[in-house]
Amino acid sequence: MGDILAHESELLGLVKEYLDFAEFEDTLKTFSKECKIKGKPLSKTAGGSLRDSKSLTIQRDLIAAFDSGDQKAFFASWEEHVPSSLRDGDALARKLEFYLHIHFAIYLLKQPVGRPDKEDLDERVSYFKTYLETKGAALSQTTEFLPFYALPFVPNPRAHPSFKELFQDSWTPDLKSKLEKFLALVFKAGDTPKLFTLYKENGQSHKEMLQQLHQQLIEAERRSMTYLKRYNKIQADYHNLIGVTAELVDSLEATVSGKMITPEYLQSVCARLFSNQVRQSLVHSVDFTRPGTASTMLRASLAPMKSKDVPLLPSLDYEKLKKDLIWGSDRLKAFLLQALRWRLTTSHPGEQRETVLQAYVSNDLLDCHSHSQRSVLQLLHSRSEVVRQYMARLVNAFASLAGGRLYVAQSTKMLRMLEERLREEDRDTATRENVLGALQKLSLRRPLQTAMIRDGLVLWLVDTLKDPDCLSDYTLEYSAALLMNLCLRSAGKNMCAKAAGLVLKVLSDLLGHENHEIQPYVNGALYSILSIPAIREEARAMGMEDILRCFLREGSAETARQIEFIIKQLNSEELLDAVLESDDDEDEDDEHLSTSAAYTSGESESSKLCF
Repeated sequence: MGDILAHESELLGLVKEYLDFAEFEDTLKTFSKECKIKGKPLSKTAGGSLRDSKSLTIQRDLIAAFDSGDQKAFFASWEEHVPSSLRDGDALARKLEFYLHIHFAIYLLKQPVGRPDKEDLDERVSYFKTYLETKGAALSQTTEFLPFYALPFVPNPRAHPSFKELFQDSWTPDLKSKLEKFLALVFKAGDTPKLFTLYKENGQSHKEMLQQLHQQLIEAERRSMTYLKRYNKIQADYHNLIGVTAELVDSLEATVSGKMITPEYLQSVCARLFSNQVRQSLVHSVDFTRPGTASTMLRASLAPMKSKDVPLLPSLDYEKLKKDLIWGSDRLKAFLLQALRWRLTTSHPGEQRETVLQAYVSNDLLDCHSHSQRSVLQLLHSRSEVVRQYMARLVNAFASLAGGRLYVAQSTKMLRMLEERLREEDRDTATRENVLGALQKLSLRRPLQTAMIRDGLVLWLVDTLKDPDCLSDYTLEYSAALLMNLCLRSAGKNMCAKAAGLVLKVLSDLLGHENHEIQPYVNGALYSILSIPAIREEARAMGMEDILRCFLREGSAETARQIEFIIKQLNSEELLDAVLESDDDEDEDDEHLSTSAAYTSGESESSKLCF
């Protein structure tokens, strides 16, 4: 109660300020009257008067800089106090800003006394030219502003008929009047009651805290999965070690009884103890009959590798980077996109690469969480083919890393734009190849798989693969891999069932393709979709078993083994395939390609960075 009484005057003042702002006149009169009757102090809030005073000072400073031609001071204050959302999003604000740049560019030319200083004039023209090439480029398609893009290149603008109105006596006062009205509106809107500001800031802080906690939860889950994998490996090594130790104890007991230990036995024990990396290269090339050899090699395999100190890369100004990516020239955008990709792909694996990726993600480099109409994501639809290609390469590099996939997966807008780019791009451009590569890697995540299937990507891939000889090896391999990933889901199989004849014909044709890299993906897709009874019936009707048996005789032992499983699936009468039936609640495996559990497994190609 004491705390309330101590701040009672200020609290009542906040209520009074809000009622006054919202124009609750009768309520305000009643409130003031009751406060007076009860003897409650009703002070005027200092916040409002302070804000009024500060706003007037800012407006006066801006007008003074306008009158004196102080370009740097004006735009520094302009960018600091006029909200960027208003400057970038409001058409009137952008128009006013354009004319303000013209005002400062020609300010010296409009002075009545003496010749303008050439160095100062050149600096102003250069500043205006930079504005036209960056932020002002957005207005280049507007007829009203088009003539002014030639202004920096005209030797004597005063004598040029296109710029006659700029040098009329009324032009500067009119612009000043528009500026004063604009500033009055901006700062009036900014003079919101302190009660509203407190409410808004409190809600915003809760939202930011929630986002931060959500991000921390994702990171904690990722670390938890990493530690769980390490624990499982350590546990497996421990069990292996106990087994080997038990055998060695048995061998020692046998030695006491006079039995000899053979080199072959010693070799088999060492093979179980060596790490996978050295097992094949050392076990069969080491002479275990020489005393001390086995123990020396074991100690060498367990010796820790010397860690190499890798310096962290210097930090970047991401705000300026994103601004240049949005407003810069196409040439600048292409260079920046290439440099950002190289920074990620050429970094040392480990801490340096993780730091680079984390900086990209925390600064939302691709604008995955931005709601602005102009964003970095829009570069996928740039008019420049080079910019589109370099943007696609950068997204592909993100998708090559687990952390990058996690970041990109949070944006449904990104997936939609990638799918649009894939369909709109001409056949086999570098842009389409990289978009396809990114989608294949993103298909490792279940929510994105679901969205791709829903958006009709399965049948688009089948249609693309109808003519494989017209596709590059990259497009062919990634299309087949993406199709297999989507066919491992129930929804993907059901989508194939809608055009079962076409899908089976395309896949059977691909079985005999000269590019053998696609065989595991084609086999995986076939095995998966044949779990659907309707597709099995269609396959039997077209003589699929005879086709498969042809390849059974011609292929490698591994391919033959896979085809045998496919034939077995083809002749199965089960209604559901328990092995491959997808479960949408199941945790996704982000580190390995989803492959047919019946015959193939292993590390995903997408774990490699795309250079």
